[in-house]
Amino acid sequence: MNQMNLAHGHMTKIDMGSLTLRQLDVFVAVVEQGGFGAAADHLQMSQSAVSHALAALERASGAPLIVRAPTIATTSLGEAILPHARSVLADVRALRATVDIQREGLVRGKVRLAAAPTASHRLVPELLKRWRAELPGLDIRLFEGSDDELEVWLASGAVDAAVLIDPDPVPSGSIVLARDDFRAVFRSDHPLAGEKRISLADLLEDPLLASSSGCEPQITRIHTMAGIPYAPAQRVHETSTLLGMVEAELGVAILPSLARSMLANNLVMVELEPQLDRTLVFSGPSGRPWHPGVERMRDIAETSATNC
Repeated sequence: MNQMNLAHGHMTKIDMGSLTLRQLDVFVAVVEQGGFGAAADHLQMSQSAVSHALAALERASGAPLIVRAPTIATTSLGEAILPHARSVLADVRALRATVDIQREGLVRGKVRLAAAPTASHRLVPELLKRWRAELPGLDIRLFEGSDDELEVWLASGAVDAAVLIDPDPVPSGSIVLARDDFRAVFRSDHPLAGEKRISLADLLEDPLLASSSGCEPQITRIHTMAGIPYAPAQRVHETSTLLGMVEAELGVAILPSLARSMLANNLVMVELEPQLDRTLVFSGPSGRPWHPGVERMRDIAETSATNC
């Protein structure tokens, strides 16, 4: 039987038995931290140890996983195994925390939490303060991403928990943290600033500014509901940049009401018609057991969840 040709006409045997958790941890850290030095600092290892661990993983895998120059990037094999490495590490974090809580009754370990910028600016910091007070042994790390990224990160094991926006279906075991609606944002000296509620059509005379980091699907839906084509004059990634452009009188924006705390003193929010609400849901992953720390975080958050 002919062997399958892969690289250079030969199939490399992969020595899966020699893989270690430390090697996977190093691989993920190099990718996420963007370099060997940063990964070494993150893992509290020497840079030499990081290099040796990654090299050992590449030998076991039979091919390079990282392109080292000009900038750090994954090879096709590295990109393929990255979500599996993250999933394994997430399960190990949950396993270790489960052992701790069963043997000692203590919630310990590291939890990676993801949230969109409009949630992590006000809602999540308030929860982090309470989690820190009630779960002192838990190291919670916050990662910001777009609405679409959050579900991908949670499914892949890149994070252990996330504040999801309008998940469909709502994951089992999750809780609703808050609900808010979308509103127009403009300068306080704008002719419409004194209105309690305006229609989307009232904004047509101003350039519409949009952010690609989240909420764009909902804003598109508002336009569809109003029968108005969605045609932003400018699209940026960061919400802070978007607000800076509104301050500079370059246009108006539409943001969820939770973003009110992000506004400078010379910006205002006005209710918008048609009204569209969104739901923010705290959840662990679907399809695998939750980290026990995430379960405790959910229970604490449930007692303080409010409708905004």
